Amino acid sequence: MDMATLITFIVYLVGMLLIGFAAYRLTSNLSDYVLGGRRLGPGVAALSAGASDMSGWLLLGLPGAIYASGLSSAWIGVGLAIGAYLNWQFVAKRLRIYTEVANDSITIPDYLENRFRDHSHILRVISAFVILLFFTFYTSSGMVAGAKLFEASFELSYEQALWIGAIVTISYTFLGGFLAVSWTDFVQGILMFLALVTVPIVAVQELGGWSAATDAVGNIDPAHLNMVQGVGALAIISSLAWGLGYFGQPHILVRFMALRKPQDVKKARFIGMGWMILGLYGAIFTGLFGLAYINTQDISALDSFGVEILNENGVQMLADSEKIFISFSQLLFHPVISGILLAAILSAIMSTIDSQLLVSSSALAEDFYKAIFRKNASERELVWVGRVAVAGIALIAILLAGNPDSSVLSLVSYAWAGFGAAFGPLIILSLFWKGVTRNGALAGMIVGAATVVIWGDFLSGGIFDLYELVPGFFLSAIVTIVVSLVGTPPKEVVENFEAAKHYKAKL
Repeated sequence: MDMATLITFIVYLVGMLLIGFAAYRLTSNLSDYVLGGRRLGPGVAALSAGASDMSGWLLLGLPGAIYASGLSSAWIGVGLAIGAYLNWQFVAKRLRIYTEVANDSITIPDYLENRFRDHSHILRVISAFVILLFFTFYTSSGMVAGAKLFEASFELSYEQALWIGAIVTISYTFLGGFLAVSWTDFVQGILMFLALVTVPIVAVQELGGWSAATDAVGNIDPAHLNMVQGVGALAIISSLAWGLGYFGQPHILVRFMALRKPQDVKKARFIGMGWMILGLYGAIFTGLFGLAYINTQDISALDSFGVEILNENGVQMLADSEKIFISFSQLLFHPVISGILLAAILSAIMSTIDSQLLVSSSALAEDFYKAIFRKNASERELVWVGRVAVAGIALIAILLAGNPDSSVLSLVSYAWAGFGAAFGPLIILSLFWKGVTRNGALAGMIVGAATVVIWGDFLSGGIFDLYELVPGFFLSAIVTIVVSLVGTPPKEVVENFEAAKHYKAKL
């Protein structure tokens, strides 16, 4: 790696650690550590939600899928854009209000327990377990993405790259908690946006303009320009269904909960959706035009950059398609700009890992340690339990990420489905229907999570090729409704629902 690139990269990493230290000075209790004291502005909340949502998938997974398969892989982006908008439109404001009305809940398990007045704590414990289960896989996907970045950029072994990337992210999350995560996500979201806009524009210019670039892709493989060719109905439904996952992602929902006031949702939605749609376009075009660009380059020149190429039927292809953005960063730009772009990739990765670690640590500190073992634990004690949990969960995720052949997209897919099915229907129903009962919520959550595990791990072929989120989401919703109809929610639960509804009507 060029020295200028290395210095730029190091400056970025030091900056993130300084933000973490600054946030550490402002973190005095558990609410500060896991929710930032509910004082996020709309801009920070929007970019923080987007950056923690999109992760390395936006700069590695999606461009890699488009690079390898063409526009037929873009259906995921369409589904995500629709799902994100619906989440901002219908869930964000209600959840911000209801978590405040429901005894100022600071985590999703905390909200569920308070929403349904579950004095047995079983809802809190089961939901915390689901969070820990699927976030371990989700976090490992970020570890894999970070390792691929350091491996390709610094000529390290996969194992060395994995540990270096993990240590940086763990450090500032450990120190600063939610404020560090949100502030760094804001900076990282801006970097990601600039990178995703810049790379495809420069690539198109290098290829001679838009028409020349698309012609070049079509000459290599016309199917790359067709969204429906070779894609069956099940595949399209599965890709669009990614949008359903938004309603149940704890690391995104917690951004809604942390907004300064419910009225900020409208502005945050505008910022967040604008960022997301332009970012998705950038990722898609990066992968699409990457196919043409790599085939205009001399293989020996690519080797000098450490870009590993395979020759498949006369077409030059990257050995690892998920490294197309990294390759562009090295091939197209001055070393200083390359360092900034590589920092943007790390930003995408870190912004999701930190959020996942934080939500997982809050589940352990607030929903296991305090709720079950130490009900009278001090705020300082809980903050340190949360910090230790960050390190412990990260270690497990690192071990899961130890396989260098792991796919970022496949790991994200599994965890995304798990959260979407377990929490998505329950969050929606809890905000819109006063008739949901504790037993209905518990049954639906368990069925959703179990369906994803069984469908994804033990069933395959035919109709079972459908993305596990689809059956998991709808079975969870059906079970929640049916079981709730059998019982009746307590009077205080209905009164709390009406209070939240009245609060919203006044705004």
